[in-house]
Amino acid sequence: MPLTMAKSGEKVFIKKINGKEETVRFLKSLGFIVGESITLISELGGNIIINVKDSRIAIDKSMANRIII
Repeated sequence: MPLTMAKSGEKVFIKKINGKEETVRFLKSLGFIVGESITLISELGGNIIINVKDSRIAIDKSMANRIII
């Protein structure tokens, strides 16, 4: 299921990242790597705030839909 379906405070693991090679490379540079655990912090105004590798990152819903958990 896509990351947008996760609940706030839920710790999940990345199974797959969909999209163009450029998009996948960008997400990997932010720390979104297959097998990595991430925690959904909150959702504000169409953006999703995620805790990845002890960093908080905000991405939009279209980007979050590409991350399969």
